[in-house]
Amino acid sequence: MNFYDQERVALFIDGANLYATARSLGFDIDYKRLLEVFSRQCCLVRALYYTALIEDQEYSPIRPLVDWLDYNGYTMVTKPTKEFTDAAGRRKVKGNMDIELAVDVMEMVGNLDHVVLFSGDGDFRRLVEAVQRRGCRVTVVSTLRSQPPMIADELRRQADVFVDLTELQAQIARQLPGDRARAGSRLRQDGYEDDHYPENGDDDYYEDEAI
Repeated sequence: MNFYDQERVALFIDGANLYATARSLGFDIDYKRLLEVFSRQCCLVRALYYTALIEDQEYSPIRPLVDWLDYNGYTMVTKPTKEFTDAAGRRKVKGNMDIELAVDVMEMVGNLDHVVLFSGDGDFRRLVEAVQRRGCRVTVVSTLRSQPPMIADELRRQADVFVDLTELQAQIARQLPGDRARAGSRLRQDGYEDDHYPENGDDDYYEDEAI
């Protein structure tokens, strides 16, 4: 990763999108290691993590992760999901954090030199363009290695730097023994749920059975 000396950097993490991206590549992220990597390489001002929470559940599988991140160097930005019924009568939950992320980036950009966006969502292309017009560099972290690629082509083209998540895998992957089945069990203990996020990385809609 290329950072200039004394460059003020902030990480903006689209939680659902990053989780789906890492899962598509077959590994799980150790957020402590991720923070350490960027703290060593740059002047890290802030690391913000965005996720929607289901508040009416007695136990939310993502809550332990949110609490851990909140106590360990991340700024958590959350909001309650909204439940609705689609035309087929299926219960769905909406939990998109794009607006919150975009507003925070624009509010902070005057105090930053470099924004690192962990998302492949093409809706962020205009945000990246706006940040660049303010004189701030933008690195986008996602992947081309999944099928289909998790990074939208227009977002990749707009970014000053694109980093494939596989390039960071050795530094930020959760160190788990055994196969993927045991890894999934460990994740659930730490607050993840294998099916908590949608398969395609789009966090607009969650199926009832996937929560």
